[in-house]
Parts: sequence; structure tokens; C-alpha cells
Amino acid sequence: MNETQDRDFREPYTDVDEWRDTPVRHRYLHGGFLDNGTRFSLCFPPDDAYRGRFFQHITPVPGSENQAQDARGQEDRISFALSSGAYFLETNGGGADPGDPTIGGFRANAAAARNSRVIAQRIHGPHRVYGYAYGGSGGGYRTIAGAENTEGVWDGVVPYVIGSPMAIPNVFSVRMHAQRVLRHRLDQIVDALEPGGSGDPYEGLDAEERAALAEVTAMGFPPRAWFGHRTMGMHAFTALYGGMRLLDPGYFEDFWTLPGYLGADPGASVHRDRLRHGSEISALITAREAARLGLGVPHPADAPGGVDHAFRGPRTDEDSVVALRLAMPVPRDAQGAELTVRTGQAQGRALVLRDVRGDLVLLDEQNDPATIAALRPGDAVDIDNSPFLAAQTYHRHQVPPEGFPVWDRFRDEEGKPVPPQRPQLLGPLFSLGAGGSVQTGKFGGKMIVVACLLDREAFPWQADWYRSAVRQHLGDATDEHFRLWYVDNALHGDREIQEDPTRSVSYLGVVHQALRDLSAWVERGTPPAASTDCVVTDGQVAVPPSAAARRGVQPVVRLTVDGTDRVDVRTGEQVTLCAVGEVPPGAGQVVSVQWDLEGDGTYPVTEGVAPAERVRVERRHAFSSPGTRCVTVRVRCERDGDVTALFTRVDNIARVRVVVAR
Repeated sequence: MNETQDRDFREPYTDVDEWRDTPVRHRYLHGGFLDNGTRFSLCFPPDDAYRGRFFQHITPVPGSENQAQDARGQEDRISFALSSGAYFLETNGGGADPGDPTIGGFRANAAAARNSRVIAQRIHGPHRVYGYAYGGSGGGYRTIAGAENTEGVWDGVVPYVIGSPMAIPNVFSVRMHAQRVLRHRLDQIVDALEPGGSGDPYEGLDAEERAALAEVTAMGFPPRAWFGHRTMGMHAFTALYGGMRLLDPGYFEDFWTLPGYLGADPGASVHRDRLRHGSEISALITAREAARLGLGVPHPADAPGGVDHAFRGPRTDEDSVVALRLAMPVPRDAQGAELTVRTGQAQGRALVLRDVRGDLVLLDEQNDPATIAALRPGDAVDIDNSPFLAAQTYHRHQVPPEGFPVWDRFRDEEGKPVPPQRPQLLGPLFSLGAGGSVQTGKFGGKMIVVACLLDREAFPWQADWYRSAVRQHLGDATDEHFRLWYVDNALHGDREIQEDPTRSVSYLGVVHQALRDLSAWVERGTPPAASTDCVVTDGQVAVPPSAAARRGVQPVVRLTVDGTDRVDVRTGEQVTLCAVGEVPPGAGQVVSVQWDLEGDGTYPVTEGVAPAERVRVERRHAFSSPGTRCVTVRVRCERDGDVTALFTRVDNIARVRVVVAR
């Protein structure tokens, strides 16, 4: 191993060394570096369970070195590592503000990994310690940065739900534009794409709506993921918004005044949706009161280090002010706006709003606590969503020079951008800030990337873009070092329980299997399952319909009702449901088939199946009450055919529509 010591991490220390019993029995060590604010924690298995390796989880943003301590179930990173013969390592990424982006990006994690080997050898004597890092979303940027910018630190890495150097802020801007324009049409779009639907999501849309749907789809948003339109919100955009305002302040004026920008078109709907409203604050609303009112205040700590919540920061205290009530309600609702305080102790300061609903405004988690603390009832405020409307088409003015075909729709026949372009591309700058470097595809060791076909925050084509970047460096040797596994019906969040279990599955089992396969690949030379076969066309990733052709590690599921994807029946009339599940070569066996017959996400009915590479089950069922059901079957596979396995179970689903009349 070639491990050159980092000059800024020369004085490691350990201040805690003790045995703990939760979540499982392990030896816990805590420490850091006297040179800077980097802290780390290590969890070693009992001696007889240690196999000479470590798994290091890298969070989307620098955070706590103890985030994994509270996780349970399939999200329990400590228990997973220990059950895999590894000790678990995590860091605080150099602290909240390490200054140099390379420290938070990869150097703090690398220094902790190097030092962990010293500690492992102190405990177990001289031996070869294999190391593997993994992280998703922003943690994927940081995991790749570590692989591309260090030598001898990690033998392999598993980045998951990754972005590209052009992801930020563009994936959010185009999505927000579509959310605004299509907000009254998304239910019918979802219905068209559901089993038994028309299959034409453009049916009934006007010209602007059709253009918005075509634009967001061509940029890579997976159309089947619109089912979550009520809950997806702006996600991490508000955490990035301040950077946009800082790096390109002139854009937010040019958008409304210069030809070629949507805001300069008097017929564009942004003028209809523009909100500039003055009022006074009538009341401050705490998190406790917001919960009582059902305002949907998020609790980031519910998913420690998770990719859907890490950007939000610490958990909201129940007595913290999270919303305001206005004396004069706004004339229209808005997603995202700025609130400027005109009178009172906070005069002249601005806050970012997550939502504006009637007389309620919801504050974003990224706001300055001191400004919020200075607010008082009676303060005069102005609310303006003009900058957020401008941000929604920023991607049109960020056309990269080459290598990103989804932007071709904004070029003329000669390949030149049609809309006016901004002085600089922000995507690479945000990538640099997230990972300390911009992805190149050039790395040492081995890598398995996990990506999701319903990812609304890291559009699926970006993982294939990275595969192409790797191939440019490795050529014919790519398969000796790299895999890409796509997971169908999976979203961005690394949660065991999904927001809609009838439409989505967790991909955690795929990440866990990737880590175990990666260690076998490095340590024993056992190749992992082949990369998922796919074709990227107009921003959309398509995979083959059969498991043998699709490859990867996820089962492929087909479901019919009376031989089709939709039936209309009467109450008491039986239908025949037929499910077929098969696993790709070398991916294990189907171990479970479960039914959700009522569409409530509970899967109370389990078929008795013997573990096999392919299973076919039929079930006859009659519905006792009228209504439309989307019946879902969930098929689970496991590498060793273990029905009881927790960490390496891999799911997929299929749905049909049953319309029941009296």
C-alpha cells in the first residue's frame, strides 16, 4: 500500500476506547487530529469476527463522526459492517467549516482511514488491512473524489446515487420549473403512466405544459417518479440557492429584463406566478405548533447521515420558530421565496422561505438562526419569489461545451447555444465544493456504482456519464475495475422504509451487496455481477425487460391481472394475478413474494416459495368493495438464498390496476 501522510494530519489521538452493546457488541474508539477539527469514530467487532477490513461511510456533507450510532434495521451501518467482518469508520469530514474544500471533500476521510489501519494493527497485530469507502449523493461526490485523488487509502469504493459535474443546480432548476408549470396536471400525468393508464402523459396539456414536460424529461427526470410530486418539494435547492446568488448575482436581474430569458417574455406564466407582497408578522410559529397544524416540518435527524436529509443540518428543536403567520394573506401560494424584514430588530435582513401558503410562510432550514430569533409580531416584511422563478430556468443558460447530450436541445444546428449564456458554468464549481475536486473517471483500485432509475435528485443518466468517463481512461480494462448497477423502482433516499412502498423499493440491500462483492473482488479476485445493460436516449435510461439481459443484482418482476395490466370487474368477481420473478445471473435466488392487494403499502400476504432463480406464482382474489386498486407484488432476492437476511435483501415490485364497480 502506498500511503503518503498528509502534512495537515500529523497528530492523531484517541480519547475514548470502550466496549459497547448497542446496536451490537463492539469496541468503540473515538479520536481526531490535533492539527485541525477532524474527528473520527471506529467500531471494531469482537476478535473472532474480524476479517481484516473496514467499511467507511462518507456522508453527503461534513457532519458528526457518530451519526451511525442511532441507526437501526437495514440502515444500521455499524451492524452491517461488523457482520461483514469489517470494522466501521466514520468522520466529521474535517468539521463544519474546514476552510479548504479538499479537507471536507476527501483529505479528512483519507487521513482517518490511514490512521485507522494503525489502530487496527495495534489491536490485532501486523496484518494487511483492506479498506472500502461508500457514500451517496454529496457523499458520492466525496467518495469518488477520494478514489480519484489519493493512492493506497481505499482498495475500492461504492459511490451511490451520484451526480455529474453539471448536476448542480441544474437538476433542481429544471424540476422546479416543471413542478410550477405542471402543478395542476401532475395527477393526470401520473395516472397516464400507471399500469392500465393511457401511456400518453402529454394528453390534455397546453403548449406551455407540453414544453415543460418535454424539457424536464429530456434533461433526465424519470417520468414514473412524478408520483411523489406532493412531497418532493425543492429538496436541497435552498441549500444551493445562496451559492447561485453569490456566484451569479446579475442573472436574477437579467432574467426579467434581457431578451432570450423567460422573464423577458411578457406572455410567459412566470408573470402570472410572480409574487411581491407586503405584510406584517402576526405570529411566530414554533416547531411544536407547526406539527399540530400539520405543516410538515422536516426532522433531519430521523435519518442520520442520509442523502435526503443531511443538507438540512441539526434536528429542529420543538421551541424553534419554523414558520410565520402573516397579517395579510398572500394572493397566491408559492414554492420558494425571499422574505425581507423592513422594520424591527431584524430590519434589512433576508430569509429564504420553503413554502408560502395563504397567511402562512414556512422558513427554510438554512436560514440564519440569529435573524429568526430577532423577529417579532408586528414586524413589516416583504415577500418576493422573483429570484426563485428566475432560478427555475437557469439550466438553459448553462450549456456545457461538450459531453452532456441532455443540453443539446438548447443548441442550434451548428451546436451553438441558443439561449444567452452566463459568464461561467456553476456545476463544476458546486462539484468542487462538494468533493474537493471535479470527477474525471480516473481512479485506482475498484469501484461499484449504484444508481436508481427513479432518482429525482441525481438523474439516472449521470451514473452512465461517469461510466463513460471511466471508460475513456481504462478502455478495454474497464470491466476489471468498474461496475454500474441500476436499481429499478428506487428513489434517491437511502432509507429502508420508502415514502410509497407500493411504488418504490429501498436500494440499501444493493449497496450492502456491492460492498461485500467489492471486498471479494479485491481480496479474492472474485468478479462481481456484470454491470446493468442500458441505453440512454434523450436523457432517459432504458434497461432490458429480462433479468438475463438486464444483469446487475436486482430481480426483474412481471405482473398481470387476467393476462393484462388492467381489468374492470364487479365486487365479488375473482381475478387471477400472475407474478413472475427472476434474478440476473449470479445474483442469488428469489426468497420471498409478497402481495399488497389493497394498495396500502403493508404487504400482508406472503406466498410460500422455495428459493429459486425464477419463480412464478398465481393468486385468485375477489374485492368486496368498489374502488380502484393498484395491486402490487414485491419480489425479494438474496445472494445466498437466505430468507432471514436483513442487510443483503434486494427488492423489486410490479403493479396492475383493478377497477372494481358494484
